[in-house]
Amino acid sequence: MDVESSSYNPEPILSIANGDDVLHICKINKNDAWSICDFVTANEDRFLFFPKTREQNLTPDLSKRFVALKEKQFESLEEFLFVLRVNESKKIVGFVYIKELHWDILQGEFGYAIDYSLEGKGITSMLVRELSRYAFETLKLNTLQIIVHKTNIGSVKVAEKCDFVWVKTLKNKFRPKGKDPMDVELYEIYK
Repeated sequence: MDVESSSYNPEPILSIANGDDVLHICKINKNDAWSICDFVTANEDRFLFFPKTREQNLTPDLSKRFVALKEKQFESLEEFLFVLRVNESKKIVGFVYIKELHWDILQGEFGYAIDYSLEGKGITSMLVRELSRYAFETLKLNTLQIIVHKTNIGSVKVAEKCDFVWVKTLKNKFRPKGKDPMDVELYEIYK
């Protein structure tokens, strides 16, 4: 299904004014499969730290399965995937996960990716700030985490701009396929 020409009109959970543009943060929807596939394949090298997401979205058929799973996880409160659109476009230009949820201690972790065309404009920081508020107020989480490799300067800046505090280095936490385990940095923010 070509989302651009369909009557699908995603309902945003949050809309943020950004200059002349309005950023719409929407819950993942079954009609997003083609656009997610396009987004992931166009930004493939941004998914080094999301290898499963990359692998699950290399074709439209794989993306349909991915979206169906993410919708189920959203409804069962296992994981929340939000997509980003600009103005009235149906094209996805970014997404944010709230994942690794531990409801017993009210903790979750952010993961995010944004299209090259929006890089360096502070948009990811805006998204994380707004979705932190959503996670604290709507989901009732108390702790949010960002786990990032120190070479990912953009993500380190997002964590810092959004008042996340560096907690510690997690030794050998990330295991890229076919490579040695890597240390990553843990940042947290509290309600």
